[in-house]
Amino acid sequence: MKVLLSWLREFAPIEGDPAEIGDHLSDLGMAVEEMRVLPPLDGVVVARVAGLRPHPEADRIQLVDVELPGASGEGTNGALQVCCGAFNMSVGDLVPLATVGTTMPGGLEIGERRLRGQLSQGMCCSAAELELGADADGIMILPSNFELGASLMSQLGLDGDVLYDLEVNPNRPDAMSVAGVARDLAARLGVPFRIPEPAVDETGEDISTVASVQIIDPDLCGRFGVRVIGGVSIGPSPLWMQARLTLCGMRPINSVVDVSNYVMLELGTPNHTYDLALVPGGHLGTRRSAGGESVVTLDGAERELLRGDGVIVDRDDRLIGIAGVMGAANTEISDDTAAVLLELACWDRLSITRTSQRLGLRSEASMRFERGTDHELVPIALDRFCELLNRVTPGGVSVCRGRLDGRGELPESTRVRVRPARMSHLLGHDFTAAQVRALLEPIGFACESADDSSALAVDDLSATGTSDGGDVAEQQPAVVATVPSFRPDVVTETDVAEEVARHYGYGRLGRTVPRSPEPGRLTPAQRLRRDLRRVLVGAGLAEAMPNPFLAPDAVRRASIGGAEPVRLLNPLATEESILRPSLLPGLLTAAAYNTAHRNEGVSLFEIGVVFGQPAPGDPLPTETEQLGAIWTAGAASDAVHLWDLIASAFGLDASLTNAGDLDGMHPVRAARVIVGGQPVGAVGEIDPVVCERHGLEQRCAWLQVDMGPLLEAAAAHADRPYQLVSTYPSSDIDLAFAVPDDVQASHVRDTLAAVGGAELRSVELFDVYRGDQMAAGVRSLAFRLRLQADDRTLTDDQVAEIRQRCIDEVEGLHGAVLR
Repeated sequence: MKVLLSWLREFAPIEGDPAEIGDHLSDLGMAVEEMRVLPPLDGVVVARVAGLRPHPEADRIQLVDVELPGASGEGTNGALQVCCGAFNMSVGDLVPLATVGTTMPGGLEIGERRLRGQLSQGMCCSAAELELGADADGIMILPSNFELGASLMSQLGLDGDVLYDLEVNPNRPDAMSVAGVARDLAARLGVPFRIPEPAVDETGEDISTVASVQIIDPDLCGRFGVRVIGGVSIGPSPLWMQARLTLCGMRPINSVVDVSNYVMLELGTPNHTYDLALVPGGHLGTRRSAGGESVVTLDGAERELLRGDGVIVDRDDRLIGIAGVMGAANTEISDDTAAVLLELACWDRLSITRTSQRLGLRSEASMRFERGTDHELVPIALDRFCELLNRVTPGGVSVCRGRLDGRGELPESTRVRVRPARMSHLLGHDFTAAQVRALLEPIGFACESADDSSALAVDDLSATGTSDGGDVAEQQPAVVATVPSFRPDVVTETDVAEEVARHYGYGRLGRTVPRSPEPGRLTPAQRLRRDLRRVLVGAGLAEAMPNPFLAPDAVRRASIGGAEPVRLLNPLATEESILRPSLLPGLLTAAAYNTAHRNEGVSLFEIGVVFGQPAPGDPLPTETEQLGAIWTAGAASDAVHLWDLIASAFGLDASLTNAGDLDGMHPVRAARVIVGGQPVGAVGEIDPVVCERHGLEQRCAWLQVDMGPLLEAAAAHADRPYQLVSTYPSSDIDLAFAVPDDVQASHVRDTLAAVGGAELRSVELFDVYRGDQMAAGVRSLAFRLRLQADDRTLTDDQVAEIRQRCIDEVEGLHGAVLR
């Protein structure tokens, strides 16, 4: 459900910061999925067409002389000249003009340019180009009372407006309208709410002489309201209405259809219009289908009906609509329509749900009928339609006197006995009767004191637990709340408790942790360790659990140096007689086993403990938890990429430093992992000699990190906020540099990341090349940079400027040369 802040303000004086208003809406249960401040469209102004001339070199383009105060150009009599492909304008029309320098909603920047030799000094805009309508075929023709030279958005009343996209749950039918959202918001802000009374001038004949209503199945239709409107002329609706409908997700069609949709969005009351001339005697009846009937709906499809489907019929029992779902083509409004038969009904929710789902016809109207509409709003919505149609029709319309109001089986008003003690126990917070009334009455509940003040039964109290200070609530008298007609979802005391909680504020209720004889929770380190496993599995690695006991020569075969490994006093076998000093031997053995069994290209990781000699005075060996990861048929870049994923996932301040003395690692394809300025591990490729000793013929990548410093650094960044995800397109550029061998690839990448600016989203090293084409002591490093802005589409010039900045910085700092 999309709502405009300006529309909400027509029902209540809602003021304040738009972001805070969005927070209130979310707290009220209408989660704001997106908040969009409408662009001011600076540079799009109201201009007058001063002349129209054919383009001398193009048949499909005309030259438009545009009059704009204070501006002069190459047009006739000094007017601005615009080349335009639309031909729906006339001299004297007011049109929106995007002046030179304007940035359009799609990111296009308007500039002076020549089309077939003729200079164009701006652009005349269609509604679609401004994202204010769906019409892309012609230029917007503005009302004649718009101020020449003024900002278009200010003239439309949309300057600075805010559009909220709300998530409305199925149990909130009242929130499927602008008025319903405004009611909730007004109650939260403590401001008055009012649905204005429509003003209808009834100038036509008495409605009983031209129309009639019959409800044949009263359980299908609870209320059926009808108005008759003459003097109708079908045309486009005004721009302000088209703009609101478009922004709220509806496609403008014509004045009658647009008013119908506008009233539905505003009041949550779907309605339908018939061409009065096509309905014999103006008679509308409602019944259930007997089965075997069919009707051609407005979309041109023939629909087969089953027994029990709701239908609307005319005087001759001819089907002219599927109740609450879609009208029939045989009474459709057309350009020749002169009189409209307006119908607004309340239908049985289950019947509409069953029919719409079976036919696959889910619409904005059926969705509202399925949730339940307000039968008390029928006369107000009928009059609102008449008021708006009279307003948007040139010369006005003629409304017949009176309304037809057929009645079926309407639901009785629901009265719920609300006990403050019960509210307190359900919500874990003390509420008095006065507080309950103060929270319910602003949202339409009629409250009165109950005849007795009997407290909540002992059995009920034991079932719901206890709340702090419950004695005060138990002494409060009960309240009888009459549920408003627009809330058919509220039936029980528990439902009322939800309304009390919503408007009191879930955040103010506090949190009550259930007591348990065996409380337990994960420590922060345990949670982070689980998060790390998810990152590793998500990167495509499988967890391995090698034996922590090694054979004496396993350490030598893995080229692990350092202190003598810890030996077991009573090993079960000689080949398991020492404790592992590193995760590398075990994972190498696991990788070799998979390769020998033709399971090649495996990626494995382990989070486990390695052991060292006991510290002085300590009889037990030291234990260090580490992360190890291995890739067979992998390059150093694979290990570096995984480390980048880990660092990004936990927000670590990490870097790499080349090193040629790491145990078991390649002498020139390995680096130390630095976190917080301290070395915590190693990354790169395993020494080919080590791989050969284990029967691995391909290159193998390796990552090893001490878990202690990693978890400590991750815990320090555990409360990182979510980052905005841009909705604008990205651009990739590839840069390959010839770089001296003594310059680290990570240093070049860090330079690119630092100089790329806010638009740089990622830097990836995707190729390293050494060969005959490279000079001695030089290698090629190829990086892919992804650029993306949060608020616009980057132009080619902006991308080129960032590219050149990156090239200059790398060449200047590292002695590199762009290939």
